[in-house]
Amino acid sequence: MTGSDASPWAGDEERVVESALRPHSLAEFVGQPKVARQLDLVLEGAKRRGRPPDHVLLSGPPGLGKTSLALIIGAELGTAVKITSGPAIERSGDLAAMLSNLGEGDVLFIDEIHRIARPAEELLYMAMEDFRVDVVVGKGPGATAIPLEISPFTLVGATTRAGLLTGPLRDRFGFVGQMEFYSTADLQSVLRRSADLLGVAIDEDGSAEIAGRSRGTPRIANRLLRRVRDYAEVRADGRITQPVARAALALYDVDELGLDRLDREVLHALVVKFNGGPVGVATLAVAVGEEPHTVEEVCEPFLVRAGLLARTPRGRVATEAAWAHLGLPVPEGVWLRGGIPQGAPGDQPAPPTLFDA
Repeated sequence: MTGSDASPWAGDEERVVESALRPHSLAEFVGQPKVARQLDLVLEGAKRRGRPPDHVLLSGPPGLGKTSLALIIGAELGTAVKITSGPAIERSGDLAAMLSNLGEGDVLFIDEIHRIARPAEELLYMAMEDFRVDVVVGKGPGATAIPLEISPFTLVGATTRAGLLTGPLRDRFGFVGQMEFYSTADLQSVLRRSADLLGVAIDEDGSAEIAGRSRGTPRIANRLLRRVRDYAEVRADGRITQPVARAALALYDVDELGLDRLDREVLHALVVKFNGGPVGVATLAVAVGEEPHTVEEVCEPFLVRAGLLARTPRGRVATEAAWAHLGLPVPEGVWLRGGIPQGAPGDQPAPPTLFDA
């Protein structure tokens, strides 16, 4: 998605590093206590019955450990895990070939399952319920559907957009786990474990400084840890302390809230160029020289969660916290929180909509 240090999306090179830092059992998995306890019961019950567990859907923002949990499910069951993604399954035949190669009890992990092609999704219905797929041979009136039995398996689907899943697909999952953002204490535990694996010395204050700027996301925490490690090894004595972490993160343009350069550009454009909004995401993206999709998917979720930006029917609006974070006073008459003027009695007429929402 983006090369930003504060982006929750992983690049190809980063996935290699992530695989080395992943936990390999539920006992090692930090955070998500509710999902971990529920999943432990599901897996233990399946092992005692000697049958594959129900299909599992993991939903939540990127970077919270959905792929790690899918691999842990395979490790806990002692079976192989086959990994693919929704966009990679373009035809039902691709999925049929994948399913027919699964061994009994194997785990099939489909990342971004909401983006799977519709013909493949319809094939998946029968596979999930009856462990059978119909392979169509031939074309036109002479086409014949040949039933093909497949080994019992467990599907683990991951999605960042649960609302885009169709009802029939969502209903076929026996367990749905909603991933939540991590607390600072949990992120510190993640950082201590990762630092041990990377051979980096880090103290409590250093891990707290990094965790506080990680947006509640382990992937971002591990990424920032590697950047701070570089700084500590080159500019300091190799140990990550609070002053070292602050200096390193300042160098990499990650501020105390976890905003990076692009986040601040979006916020600055909204506050300074458009006087706090309302302004449409397309106009805002042009103002910062980025694609609307990047602004909407990468920047906005955290800015909204941090209370710096609000989405309204007329467009994006800056809050008082946005002005305060940029160190700017809130001008009189600025429209905040979707249409209430700052310092006005509330009976003023709505401003004209100048920008698309």
